[in-house]
Order: sequence, then structure tokens, then C-alpha cells
Amino acid sequence: MCGYPEHDQLNADIGDAFSEFFGQIIGSFEAAARGYSLPAFAVKAVHMLGSPMTMKELGQRFHCDPSFVTAIADLLDTHGLAQREPDAKDRRIKHLRLTPKGLEFRERVEGEVLAQMPWNHALDAGERESLLALLRKMIKAESERSSQATARGTGPDSATVPAGGEAGNDSGPADTAHDTPPATTGEHRAGEVTREPTSAMLSGR
Repeated sequence: MCGYPEHDQLNADIGDAFSEFFGQIIGSFEAAARGYSLPAFAVKAVHMLGSPMTMKELGQRFHCDPSFVTAIADLLDTHGLAQREPDAKDRRIKHLRLTPKGLEFRERVEGEVLAQMPWNHALDAGERESLLALLRKMIKAESERSSQATARGTGPDSATVPAGGEAGNDSGPADTAHDTPPATTGEHRAGEVTREPTSAMLSGR
């Protein structure tokens, strides 16, 4: 990166630092998941399910196809962490809700992961407040930029729906089991997880 203008070099250095930082965060998250004999994507789904959401919404947050969402729901259901519930107005729409065991599991894993985050050890309270303010400033700016791009028809939300899919349809394929196993995520396939987290695991014993 020699020969870059000073501002470009600074941007490159920031990008490299973020890349290394996020790599450390992901490593901590995956280590916590392995401690419960679960793939990282399953623990990520539990984190996302702070409140019930439709299968379609979960798929949008994961940026994955319906077959993978179905595999996630099946896995969480098998381990007693979440269950499907039909929508009160349209039974074709399925919501995924954490069970009491899933809520307990979510609280414990999040506590473990947050305790390992580097800002807890490297920054004092004032520095953490400054970091949070900067992150929120960037998040707000990016959200506004994305909204403006979408309004102009150039953002990601304006993309054409792929063949075989239908925008706004929350029933059918998203809740249908598929024969093809999901793509590997976090070096695991959903079908590889067979051991349920025990009460000892959940209690930390």
C-alpha cells in the first residue's frame, strides 16, 4: 500500500483494523458456540430471536435461501430452543419463537460472548462511550445513505426478485422442508449437530 495518498492510506488502515477486529469477534462467537456443541449459525439465530419473527424475516436477516431457514428452524426445534407457531391471521405464515429453554440459553451465551469482547478489557468507561457514539454515528449515516440509494432505485432493496421467488410472499417455500442440505455456515452443516445442550451446559456446570 506504499504510495497511497495520506487519506487513502488512513482509510486502508482503518479497513484492515476493522477486518482484524471482526475476525477476533467472530472467533470468540464461534468458540462460545462450540462450547455448546452447536454451529455458530444456530447460536446467531438464537441471538436474533430476541422476539418472535417470521421465517421469511429470519431468512432476510441471514441473507440466505428458504431451505437454510428451514434447516435452522428444524435444528432449534430439535434442541428444544425454539418452536414454530402459525400466524393468528394467516396460518400459512410461520413465526419462530424461543422456548423458555431457548431464552435461558440466549441469555447465558450472550453473557459469555460479551464478557470476552475486547472493549471490556482494553477500554475504560469513557473510551467505550466514545466508541459507542462513533459506531452509532456511522450506523446512522450508512442507514441514511442506503435509504437514499433505495429511493433512487440504485440500492440493494431495489434488486430484481430472482426467478422462482416472489417478493412479499411469506408462505409456502419458506416453511417447506427441502431435500438438499443447506450451505455450510461457520464450517458446519445443520444436520451435523446431534447433541442437545444439556442442563449442565446451560447452568455452566
